[in-house]
Amino acid sequence: MELEKRRPTDPIYRLGRRPDAWQPPEWFLAHSDGTFGNRFDDPQSYYRVIYASSQRLACFIETLARFRPDLSLLVELDAIEGEDDFVAMGTLPRDWLAMRTMGSAMVDGIFADIYGVAWVSQLRRTLATEALRLGMKDIDLSSLERAEPRRLTQLASRQAYSLNFAGIFYRSRYGQTLENWALFEPFSLEQAASEEFSEGDPDLLEALRLHGIHFA
Repeated sequence: MELEKRRPTDPIYRLGRRPDAWQPPEWFLAHSDGTFGNRFDDPQSYYRVIYASSQRLACFIETLARFRPDLSLLVELDAIEGEDDFVAMGTLPRDWLAMRTMGSAMVDGIFADIYGVAWVSQLRRTLATEALRLGMKDIDLSSLERAEPRRLTQLASRQAYSLNFAGIFYRSRYGQTLENWALFEPFSLEQAASEEFSEGDPDLLEALRLHGIHFA
């Protein structure tokens, strides 16, 4: 069975740091393991990866997730009788927004759809030794979608890179309707641009609402 692949046909978006949303992280910022701590970073520290989405909303959903209230706070809030709007569920510093810009671009290339059945089957075979070393009992779709361990999906990234894919297509852990793209260096971007957005941006406000976050 042929490995599943996708090609983006519409613009993709990236929430990045000013002034250029498409600027990859500098190598000196890499962690001790040689990666930047992200899902599909190269475990051998040869190529960098930038993360983008098919929808502007997805960019905000993915990036703002770290500001969500933890589950214990949600349980406490749920136990409060009456209105609880006065309780801050999660806060977003305004200076965080001031440092960000929204990028848009067209991208050329074929991307590995590693959540497809052929990919899952191949990764189960090729990453079996590493999975056991990480204490995993199996490799399936759920294990590839989990946030941890990053090592597993980073090795999957390395396999896609070695097969000359331009990156990886994957759906968000926060909702299967959100489509994401991990782009391998060198990045085949066309019409790349960055633009400012305001606190009243509709996609930003919707992401804050969905995550239960308020401005600080």
